[in-house]
Amino acid sequence: MKFYLAGQWQDRDNKIDVTNPGNGEVIDTVPSASETDVETAIQAASAAKGDMARLTGYERFQILRRASELVEQRKEELAETISREEGKTIRESAGEVGRAANTLELSAEEARRISGELLPLDGGPGVQNKLGFTLRIPCGVVAAITPFNFPLNLVCHKVGPAIAAGNSVILKPASDTPLVALKLVEILLQAGLPENGINCLTGRGSVVGNPICRDPRIRKISFTGSREVGHAITEMAGLKRVTMELGSNCPLVVMPDADLEKVAKITAIQGYSNAGQVCISAQRVIVAEETYEAFAECLVPHVESIVSGDPLLETTDMGPMVREQDAERVHQWVQQAAEAGARMPCGGGRDGAFMQPTVLLDTHHGMKVVQDELFGPVVALQRAANIDEAIRLANDTCYGLSAGVFTQDIDAALRFAKEIDSGSVHINWGPMWRDDAMPYGGLHDSGMGKEGPHYAIQEMTESKAVVIHQTV
Repeated sequence: MKFYLAGQWQDRDNKIDVTNPGNGEVIDTVPSASETDVETAIQAASAAKGDMARLTGYERFQILRRASELVEQRKEELAETISREEGKTIRESAGEVGRAANTLELSAEEARRISGELLPLDGGPGVQNKLGFTLRIPCGVVAAITPFNFPLNLVCHKVGPAIAAGNSVILKPASDTPLVALKLVEILLQAGLPENGINCLTGRGSVVGNPICRDPRIRKISFTGSREVGHAITEMAGLKRVTMELGSNCPLVVMPDADLEKVAKITAIQGYSNAGQVCISAQRVIVAEETYEAFAECLVPHVESIVSGDPLLETTDMGPMVREQDAERVHQWVQQAAEAGARMPCGGGRDGAFMQPTVLLDTHHGMKVVQDELFGPVVALQRAANIDEAIRLANDTCYGLSAGVFTQDIDAALRFAKEIDSGSVHINWGPMWRDDAMPYGGLHDSGMGKEGPHYAIQEMTESKAVVIHQTV
């Protein structure tokens, strides 16, 4: 495919192969953008920001609603594209396409109700005959830098609100999964987006992303990816508005009164969906000491029943990881944990980009599988003597994106809700749950700012105060 730059689909001699991670097949190529292309994109986006801002809320609503409808119409094609370039199972890919259509629809609805507020200026001494209000105005140019693991819906979570708010957009999709993002650009243009309202550049982050992040003409950066890259972007950004979703190693706490079979079923889904490549995947399962072994016995058969294989087959539960080197890294972390004393009742093997669904028992903070973001199909179990230790272990991390707690004790549930340092806490569910309308974002090294169309629009607009001074 070609990339979209300055109102035209363009190609370059320098190409990037897009491969199927399951078999290594090259499924397409995309141009590798240069710094000259970045400059062209910024100039085009800057020139277009006035036109985007002049679109009425209803016009932006119409564009995004039509785009949502077109995504639904092309759902089979888009789902297959996701599965082929990312390795996600076709069932998971179909679910992502449905969510993407919903995210665009939510963004469309928000475009119609962006509003300011009335300012109570007569509340100060000696102030009278003044009328104050605020307007929310577009930031101008929004840079959207997106990851591989949800290559359509996370693009929609950035591009949809940016357009709804009246901004022009420069989109930089992940190099591993650019195809479905380029198809979304096709859809947005077909839906009536002004031709310079979006630019989409494919290429390496150091060549494309870095100059975008440094440039003062970019007013807002929305990034999802690793903590390390997020830190680098914030250092480069300068005086820009930034939203950073930087991953996690989410805890799932299982108290003694939990339904162990129910928790085991949910863990087998939330720990291994998309081969564990979900930033809110259930990575650390903290289990009450008295039910620890019983829970492990419940969990292992569910994990062993996960069917790995061709992601395009409806019978496949888990596909490959996006890159073989990622699977190799996860395999090394598992082996290191085993050498440090962890038990491995199932999994642990690797075949190319396919990592076996793995359970590790008796893990502790000194192991990378507990301390860092694993981003692979491995669940690490820890023991907790009581609720105080469970909370301490849950918070024993630099991250804080999502957490899950299973208990029927309302007092314990409220303690977890208040004391676990996390952007969201799910009671009687695992951490891997997100409604696309909810505020979504983390604490600590999991980032800053919120996604979800309503909340993203607040961060992609700026407030302007207007005061009418009545002459009496």
